[in-house]
Order: sequence, then C-alpha cells, then structure tokens
Amino acid sequence: MTALEATPLLQMTGIVKEFPGVRALDGVDLDVRAGEVHCLIGQNGAGKSTLIKVLSGFHQPDAGTIAWEGEETSLSTPAKAIGRGVATIYQELDLVPHLDVAENIFLGHEVARAGLTQRGRAHREARDLLARLGHPEIAPTRIVGELSPAKQQIVSMARALSRETRLLVLDEPSAVLDQEEVGNLFRVIHGLTADGVAVVYISHRLEEIREIGDRITVLKDGRTVATGLAVEDTPTAEVIRLMTGRSIEYVFPARPQAPTTGDPVLEVRGLSLAGVFRDVDLTVHAGEIIGLAGLVGAGRSEIIETVYGARRATSGTVAVDGRILRRGSVLRSVRAGVGLAPEERKSQGLLLDEAVFKNITVSSMRRFARLGFLDRAEERRRATELTESLDVRPAGVTRAARTLSGGNQQKIVLARWLLRDCRVLLLDEPTRGVDVGARSEIYQLIRSLADRGVAVVVVSSEIEEVLGLADRVLVVREGEVVHEADAAAIDEAGVLDLVMEGRVSA
Repeated sequence: MTALEATPLLQMTGIVKEFPGVRALDGVDLDVRAGEVHCLIGQNGAGKSTLIKVLSGFHQPDAGTIAWEGEETSLSTPAKAIGRGVATIYQELDLVPHLDVAENIFLGHEVARAGLTQRGRAHREARDLLARLGHPEIAPTRIVGELSPAKQQIVSMARALSRETRLLVLDEPSAVLDQEEVGNLFRVIHGLTADGVAVVYISHRLEEIREIGDRITVLKDGRTVATGLAVEDTPTAEVIRLMTGRSIEYVFPARPQAPTTGDPVLEVRGLSLAGVFRDVDLTVHAGEIIGLAGLVGAGRSEIIETVYGARRATSGTVAVDGRILRRGSVLRSVRAGVGLAPEERKSQGLLLDEAVFKNITVSSMRRFARLGFLDRAEERRRATELTESLDVRPAGVTRAARTLSGGNQQKIVLARWLLRDCRVLLLDEPTRGVDVGARSEIYQLIRSLADRGVAVVVVSSEIEEVLGLADRVLVVREGEVVHEADAAAIDEAGVLDLVMEGRVSA
C-alpha cells in the first residue's frame, strides 16, 4: 500500500441528522484520504445509508461540519456534491431503463457542441469508459433495461467516471456480482486509487474488506464507535465486537422452561424462488417462535412471502397441519390459517384511511355477513374487544388507522390475525418504527400468541431481537439457510460471523 496523504480529502465531524422521532446520525466522524479505500461498516440501521446521503447532498446535516481538502464546505445539493467530485453508486441503481448505455452515462452532462448532442463522440467516450472498467463488450447503443444487474452496475460506474470524480462511494457494490465480476471490480478500484481517487466502500462481507480496504470506520446506532482503523492491524473478531451491542435495552418475555413439543403446524420442504433463495427447510411446532436472522437482501422477507403465497415458489412445498398449500395462492394460505404482518405495514398491511375496525375485520368478512349484508355493529363490537385487550391507544375503533402511532398500528395488524384465529403467523420486522415502550408490549403479545398454540415465524434485522424473542433461529445468508440452532445456543457475534463469512469463528 502506498503512503496516503496526511490531509484528508474529506473530513466529516460530529454529523447529526434527525428525522421525526429518530436520530439517525448522532455525532458521526469520518475522514477519507485521496488514494485510499475507506470501508464503512455497521449492522442494518447503523446509519450508513443516511451518512452517504449527507455526503452526496441529498440530506442536510442538522449539526456538524464537512471539510474538503481542509476547507469547510457545504454539500447542500447533489449537484454541489458532484461539482466537488463526489460520485455515489447506490445499491438500488438510479439508471433510466428505457435509455441506452451512452445516454445513461452522460445523462445530465451530455456530450454536445453548439447545443447539439454529438452521439458519435458520446459512443466513443462511452466505449473508452466501459473498456477501462473491463467490459468492452457492453455496446453503448444497448438499452440499459435489457442488461443484467451486474452490467447495469458497470454502466453506473462508467457514469460516475465520466465526470471528474475524486471520491467514489460504493454501496454494497458486490451484492449483484459473481466471484469473477468481484475480482474485476477490485481491479477497477485499485486502478482508481492508483490515480488518487478516494473510495468509500460499504459492505457486509468482511472477507472483501480484508482484500480491498485500507482503513475502516464502524458505525453503531448512528454513532461512530471506531474510525480510521487500519485493516491489516484489526482482527475480524475486533470488528465484530465493535459492531455488536446496542444503545436500546430490550425487555423480552420469558421463554417456556420446557422445549416446545407441540405438533408440527408449518412444514416447509425444499422451498426455492429462482434467483432469490433456495432449498429452504423449516418446521414450526404449535407454540414455537422461529426467528430468521440475516442481512437486508439475504432473502428472509422473500421466504415468508413465498410461504404466505404472495410469491410463487419455483420448487418445494408448504404444508399447514399436514395439508400442502397451492403455490402462489394467498387465498388458500389464509383459509389454511396463515397470516402475514408485512414489513411495510403502512403500504402493504393497512388501509390507512379506513377505520380501525375495518382494518381488523378485513380478513374475516364472512363471519360478519348476514343475508348478503355486513353486520357493522358486530364488526365494531369484536374490534373493540380486541383493541381493548391489546391496549390500543387512543381508544375508538372508528378513527382512521393513520391517526395511530407505529406501535399501535402494528397492534391493529396483529389484531386482524387474532380475529382470524391463525394457525401460523408470519411477522416481518414486527417492531420497525415502533418506540421502545411499545416494543415490549408487542413482544409480550407475540409470546402470548405462541402460548395459545400459534406457530410464529419472525424476521428481524435486529439480531438481538431475533435472539431474545425466538426459541430457534435460522441464519440466512445470500438466499441460503447456513445455520440452525436454539436461540440460547448462539450469540450476536456468532450470528454476525455467519451472515458475513458463512461460518462461526472458533
């Protein structure tokens, strides 16, 4: 590794960013030197995405300073960040699918003379950039939407390099790449840093950080817990230690003293969804809570959506109480007693402008039908019983669901499946956006459902939540279940080992 410049190209100090009810960044420090690969790591929700949006000009910090080559500056808009030489390639690429490759590369700074676009010159320059990136086979005239995700990422990198880029931010760049393509990516990065370009590299894969990184900054719960650590001098175990632990205390209900011995309720065998996950086996007994742990994008949500029938499996079976369900049929799943509380409850789980009681009864309309008409009084009565038992606040089942807090909205979704008398309940991020006080109430509710004999599957990005709530844990990495264990037999560091490196450290 060549000697790096003493004065940072970029220095962010004490960066604070607040959103309603959330302090996403709480005094973050980051300095990046020209010609280095600076790895930014942390668990899901640590603040990495918010920080790079501040760096890219999409968010404005509420406190703190940003210096560029030692002089304080303001990156108040994306255009100003680009003008400084900051280029960001997000995990969700922002290409225009119906335009061709060259048009995407030069979008916003078209190759033109006297106001007229010079397509021939644009194509030549696009070919040069693509060749520099090791992909001369990508034609500048090819429509971007027809390219594979990996090649679309190359186009996005070419667009970044088409400007005078001095700092390149890569957000999980290897997520859509195979091993050979990752090797090519690293070759490109080494070429850029040799030319003095600084790279901020965000990844959950510690083996990649070992290979490509110079220094590391670790974020946890919106704070910098370590910055500027030399990769070669920092053991993996130390990195994981820095990433674990949380500022929020969790209060979990006690697990049953004896292991669950109820009959199998949910049995999943060889379940696969092409390109997303493969060969998932899962058995959940009556009264048992199973947790799925893993990184965002590992396939956890897709697994339970496929079990629910919202996605049609490529292969494998799902059975409830011994009866195999039809693939891709939500109706059959619900009739068999399967309920889902989705991750995006506002857009997928609730009718926000409808009354609370309608949100609760929407999956049980038949029981309120009388001679072809709905018995609204009975709907309200049953909904009132449930909201009172769940302590939904404020009281009143005729108010719109959008007027409730996140925690109380989640209770409404759970009340829907309580009314339905589910045999299987699938919960995707059940406490996302829920305040600390409401969390413990939801944990108690989930445990009480299990105590009534419901088979529960919980997906959560918060490892401590999975370990504290579940009886057994399945760890999912890149679409594959890599480990299954009793929740008491594995700790947070062990799960992180598995999701990042596919194994538990000795």
